[in-house]
Amino acid sequence: MRIEIQSSDRIGISQEILSAFAKQAWNLKAVEVTACFTFAHLEHANIQLADISHCLENISGIISIKEIALLPIEQRENHLQMLLDRIPDPIIDIDHQGIILAVNSATKKLLLNGETSDQIDLIEQPIEAFIEQKVENLLTDKAATHSLSFNGKTYLADISPVISRHNQLTGAMITLRSMKAVGRQLALIQGHQEHSFENIIGGSAKILRIKEQGERFAKLDLPVLISGETGTGKELIARALHQKSDRAKAPFLAINCAALPEHLLESELFGYSAGAFTSARKAGKPGLIELAEGGSIFLDEIAEMSVYLQAKLLRFLQDFSYRRVGGTKELHANVRVISASHQDLSLLIANQSFREDLFYRLNVLNVDLPPLRERADDIILLAQHFIDNASKQVKQTMQEQISPPTLTEPALALLKAYHWPGNIRQLQNVLFSVVALSVSDRIEAIDIEQVLAKYSQGEQSPISYEKQVAGTDISNNDWASAQASFEEQLLRQLYPLFPTTRKLAERLKVSHNKIAMKLRKYGIH
Repeated sequence: MRIEIQSSDRIGISQEILSAFAKQAWNLKAVEVTACFTFAHLEHANIQLADISHCLENISGIISIKEIALLPIEQRENHLQMLLDRIPDPIIDIDHQGIILAVNSATKKLLLNGETSDQIDLIEQPIEAFIEQKVENLLTDKAATHSLSFNGKTYLADISPVISRHNQLTGAMITLRSMKAVGRQLALIQGHQEHSFENIIGGSAKILRIKEQGERFAKLDLPVLISGETGTGKELIARALHQKSDRAKAPFLAINCAALPEHLLESELFGYSAGAFTSARKAGKPGLIELAEGGSIFLDEIAEMSVYLQAKLLRFLQDFSYRRVGGTKELHANVRVISASHQDLSLLIANQSFREDLFYRLNVLNVDLPPLRERADDIILLAQHFIDNASKQVKQTMQEQISPPTLTEPALALLKAYHWPGNIRQLQNVLFSVVALSVSDRIEAIDIEQVLAKYSQGEQSPISYEKQVAGTDISNNDWASAQASFEEQLLRQLYPLFPTTRKLAERLKVSHNKIAMKLRKYGIH
């Protein structure tokens, strides 16, 4: 029975109450004393509240005696436990010797493999019974994050030291996070936007075919190789493949193989064990393959990977088992590998700079993205999308009330005629610059041309005249006919953009009469 005794604030009254209980030989299981209140847990057969009142009737200052469900400390512990149980991550409280003091329900499920807590009591057991590391590595006076193995599974453990008032280490609070959860958080940092095939802008035949192909490939849990020039949207396709697949709720992690040297790329992909190299963390570090568990990993610019890492990746793709750098434990991953390259891998194979067997492992399914110049009909859709986005960003940054500017016909013709070596990414950057510099509600051809000139890096014109005339056979012509052919191609390309002889003359920095004569010569109207 648990009771609450209210009394006057008199020195020694609690001692008198406890002495009275002792005379009755009642087992006092717990007691708690506060100002004017004494709480007691009495464990005795057939004890009644009237018996307690009779026992204490001779003690002066007793105001009331009543039965309660829980002592205050028990109530606080229950509330704290309920709070801990609401936290989805496993939490373990240990003392300075590594003995478990408290856990939440998530920990019980983890350490007991889903069994009920009645099957085993975790409290007062050494934590070393459940982990592979030494408890001394967990007990430090500074907060740290370690990679820990619990019951054969690897988790990231956030360890917070518990320090007493006398600045002594009395234990630690350990919060475990699964690799999948950490991977999802990392995936959100890499890119939180929704990516799907429905969000891919374009209505050309080639893009529609890629969307249809991608929808089918997404359901096939096989490696995919995405090829295409720089800026064609290879990562966008990779994210859409992941989001449409059965792995959509798991992490999607991307890494650019050209951005890191060999040793860093290896540790980023496969992780490393404790003491693998001089600057390594004491507890090691999981790699992207481990963090992407259940999801997809995107290897961009796969052609830049060294021959050594190509061999290691090939071995991984054979059975999806691997070891951390400097580690001896064999790990297994459940991930889908999506790779991409802007280079012609068949040429690299011929030059023996890319492994042919790895190519066949990666190229089970293939998506070949067309350059922007081969989907000119999509430029107006892409341009309007980028202009709208740029206008929103400029509006937020400059805090101005602006409406998205519109493209004039000559401006749109210039966008469609330009060869776009940087593809969609370059188009996006150019239009953002144009919108940011624009002081009008209309985007003229000259506005775009001025920005494109910065990308040309010395070209005669934003339009690649060499490529425009590349299809004309001039190899057997003399100088005069070759010059005439080039002039005709040049005028036919520029006249729609500058549809008067005066504008075209200003553009080419020649006389008005010369332009008029040349237009008549070539029958351009």
